[in-house]
Amino acid sequence: MARCYCRWRRVLICVCTPCISLVLLFVYISVMVCMDMHITTSVQPSMDSAHFVASGLLINNSFAPLPKTFWKLHLQDAYWNRLQLTVDRYFNPILRPNNYKRRYENSSLHESALRLGFSSVTDLKSTSQNFDQLPQQMQDFISYMQKRYYPTLIQPDGVCGAGVKDEKEPPLLLLAIKSTKINFKRRQAIRQTWGQTGWVAGQKSNSSEGKESGGYVRRVFLLAKETTEELDVALSYLVQMESQQYGDILKWDFRDTFFNLTLKDVLFWSWFSRSCSSTRFVFKGDDDVFVNTPKMISYLQDQLKKPQAHKTMKEFMVGDVIAAAVPNRVNQSKYFIPDSFYKGLYPSYAGGGGVVYSGLLAKRLHNISKRVNLFPIDDVYVGMCMIRLNADPIHQPAFLTFGFPKKEEEKPCSYHTILLVHKRSPDQLVKLWADLKKTQEKCRDVPLRVEEKPKL
Repeated sequence: MARCYCRWRRVLICVCTPCISLVLLFVYISVMVCMDMHITTSVQPSMDSAHFVASGLLINNSFAPLPKTFWKLHLQDAYWNRLQLTVDRYFNPILRPNNYKRRYENSSLHESALRLGFSSVTDLKSTSQNFDQLPQQMQDFISYMQKRYYPTLIQPDGVCGAGVKDEKEPPLLLLAIKSTKINFKRRQAIRQTWGQTGWVAGQKSNSSEGKESGGYVRRVFLLAKETTEELDVALSYLVQMESQQYGDILKWDFRDTFFNLTLKDVLFWSWFSRSCSSTRFVFKGDDDVFVNTPKMISYLQDQLKKPQAHKTMKEFMVGDVIAAAVPNRVNQSKYFIPDSFYKGLYPSYAGGGGVVYSGLLAKRLHNISKRVNLFPIDDVYVGMCMIRLNADPIHQPAFLTFGFPKKEEEKPCSYHTILLVHKRSPDQLVKLWADLKKTQEKCRDVPLRVEEKPKL
């Protein structure tokens, strides 16, 4: 009997021991997986953080989508790419954890990173092939792209642009319009039409009859010095008088060239961060666009009423979005970017004819721009800053930066379906504004345009 008992005990031990081991192993694995998930969740970056994007990263739910060639290592032999790679490595949280932690505490850290990039890429001419044969504007840009701080020559009357008088609430919209000294007629047409300041009524629909809709609007024109000394001297007195009359000129001490438009963005963000703490939205555009301001006011107020608007406003930007564009390699084009200067696709960006973003985002763009090297195309540069904020611009078909498609402009109420259209003369602005006012009641309920889906 004792011999039989011992035999069964040995059988039970042989069978149960592996089962118990497997159960313990399963429990251990489950605990480790749960801990890993908890740690991963706890280190997810916040909405306010500026993301480090590792080279070669294509798909990651924590980051905005990137063009497949934007960060490839073999593209880093181009001058801008090499400069930016140095800055990105400087803020790499793995290589330099102390820099990553201190990036908000010490703004001089960003300037140090930019200087480090230029000192590490020392041989300018060998990096930019055939430097002397590049267009003059590209040569000038490369020679001075390190400098981004310039004195302010003229300030607007109001703390945050013209139109401060009699405001009873914070301004809803600041119109920041890129112009040049010589374009006085364009500025005057804007002042008389869609760029009027003060209280601006929104375009009410029949369903909102009796409800007052509108917001306070301010205005500022962004100028720099003329390209030739003689022309600059001749126009300076006139611009000074214009500033005294309207109080809406913001002028800096650098040459007003196409490739220097990026400087207007960078310096404007800096000025806005100091002077416009309570402004809700910014419209940044050219002085040859037409804006349906009443419709824009209503559109922006609708954005503020959306759920979680207090969170989405941190990254709100809307316009005519261009995705994965290829740099222009045509030497005669004003948009020409040689592959010795930049390689890869452009990140998504909103067309520079006109774009709207929140005041909160303007301040974030100011901060992140300190660690992104200047780029010759201003709207592309904004896209480069956006991608480092893990933010994507929203495409809105009512922004027509390339004009109306086909014969759509001829349709009744066509200008009531848009927020912006590009390339309009001063005379056209005056006529379009008069027509807009005349047909306001008739076209009150016309919705914003949507893009037609291609027929299958």
